[in-house]
Amino acid sequence: MSRPTSDVHAFEAHAPDADLDDLRARLAAARLPEAETVYRAPPGPRRWDQGVPLADLIEVLNYWRTGYDWRSFEARLNRIGQFRTTIDDLGIHFLHRRSARADATPLILTHGWPGSIAEFIDVVDELAAPEDAGAPAFHVVVPSLPGFGYSDKPAATGWGIEKIAAAWVELMGRLGYGRFLAHGGDWGGVITTVLGGRFPAHVLGIHTSTAQAPPGLTTEGLTATGRRWTEETRDFWRHRAAYAKQQATRPQTIGYSLVDSPVGLLAWILDKFAEWSDTEDSPFETMSRDRILDDVTLYWLTRTGASAARIYYESHLSLDPDLRVDVPSAITVYPRDIEKCPRAWAQERYRQIVRWRSPETGGHFPSLEVPGYFVKDLRDSLAAVLAANQ
Repeated sequence: MSRPTSDVHAFEAHAPDADLDDLRARLAAARLPEAETVYRAPPGPRRWDQGVPLADLIEVLNYWRTGYDWRSFEARLNRIGQFRTTIDDLGIHFLHRRSARADATPLILTHGWPGSIAEFIDVVDELAAPEDAGAPAFHVVVPSLPGFGYSDKPAATGWGIEKIAAAWVELMGRLGYGRFLAHGGDWGGVITTVLGGRFPAHVLGIHTSTAQAPPGLTTEGLTATGRRWTEETRDFWRHRAAYAKQQATRPQTIGYSLVDSPVGLLAWILDKFAEWSDTEDSPFETMSRDRILDDVTLYWLTRTGASAARIYYESHLSLDPDLRVDVPSAITVYPRDIEKCPRAWAQERYRQIVRWRSPETGGHFPSLEVPGYFVKDLRDSLAAVLAANQ
């Protein structure tokens, strides 16, 4: 069993007042383009055909400048417990909430892009200290990916999904967690898959909302739903993934805008929260402005727009096609997610699927869109994974 080490240090978030004043000044002085030429009255998804509508952007911008409270988010992070440690010469930031339950199991939650630790801030306490004594409890660890949030920015190439997964094993060991569970979506889902495939001696099992099928599979024999999912996923990558190509090939170029312009950063990220969520028009139908602005402001204050984008340069299409996951796995496919993997395809990589769910609602950000369902589903999924280990 790994033991805690002194290489872990407490961390407290506190942005200088000058940085917050500068943000508000930049928002007040923003130069905006004219309205989109596909203007339609809300509500309706076609309003977003050219990206974030001007009226919506102005509304969020004004709230960000005059109503949003960053200090409240900082205080929540500090109450949960924040720490940093150095792994392979890179500072890694993480939240760590130990459960008071003697039967709690260590669990690492990994976010993706354009997400951050803000995705999990509303669910950490519920996972660590469930009101229902019969529900499983977890020691929850939520790291910031390299180049994201309060983690350091890599100064050289190499921090792709394989290295990050190995770093997570080292991180959990330093906290005394020699064996643990893992969950993730988006890049977090890919990293979680690598964890399960490469480190079965440490990983009890995994849950992901972004299952990764091996390449080259055919649609022959798939159910009607499975075929539809493959068509929708193919459509996404063919027609709606320009952001990924940009960040995979020229992250530095887009990075100048993301680090210099808070409005540019807001639009770049808000576009994804809108398009990838299970809503008819605005992402704020299911997610609060405050939580989305927590995420955007974290990127802004840490100046990580460029460094976070580089995860695409490091890792786009880099998952080992032959990687197999033999540890118990639970998979949830949300109906409005951008990638949906049929079970028949998933079984080619995840060899021991112990629970499979496809709920009726939810998109790419389930912890923010459907937090109640997300927590229950994650608990039930991880309980099934743990039962498979017995």
